[in-house]
Amino acid sequence: MMWTLPNILTTLRLLAAPGIAVLFLYFARPFADWAALLLFLAAAATDWIDGRLARAWGQETRLGAMLDPIADKAMVAVALLVIVGYSSMSPWLVLPATFILFREVFVSGLREFLGQASGDLKVTKLAKWKTTAQMLAIAVLFGQGVFEHYFGMSAWGMDEALIADVLDGRVEDTQGLRWKLTGMVWAGNGGLVLLWVAAALTVITGWDYFRKALPMLREDR
Repeated sequence: MMWTLPNILTTLRLLAAPGIAVLFLYFARPFADWAALLLFLAAAATDWIDGRLARAWGQETRLGAMLDPIADKAMVAVALLVIVGYSSMSPWLVLPATFILFREVFVSGLREFLGQASGDLKVTKLAKWKTTAQMLAIAVLFGQGVFEHYFGMSAWGMDEALIADVLDGRVEDTQGLRWKLTGMVWAGNGGLVLLWVAAALTVITGWDYFRKALPMLREDR
């Protein structure tokens, strides 16, 4: 039976990937930030649950084995595109996001070319940590968007004109905006650092896969 609960959860995670982009197209911020964060966290949770349920219930299928890595890569790719497009830190996000997307495309193409032989390229523990780091970094960056646009701009009554006046000394900082801005910067930097860590792990695991695949790519095989 293909449509087991684990496979349904994996399929929902796959469908949630474009849903993140749709949220930002049709809804204003901060609602889009909140919804994207919750949708991403729910999808990340299914990544943890579906595999364990499939093994525990003896419901591992070829469909699930095929969909699971595709859903993970689609979720990460779409989320990174949205974050880079809507974040004020986008210049600093482009390079790590590029490393991550390049590696995922490269390894997917390598596996496709090798066909059945790609089964020898087992998923390593470091690769699992890589996926965890990617999910955590993206969740923090979505959370930073919520923090900036909801708590900063709405709940704290901050707007760009007032911030500029405070920073230039034209208006007295009666609301403690400097401290709030510092908190927002640190929150954003935390997500940025995590994304660079994820990108480093992504590059390392990509090289590891390529190194292991080299003997299978020799012309004399």
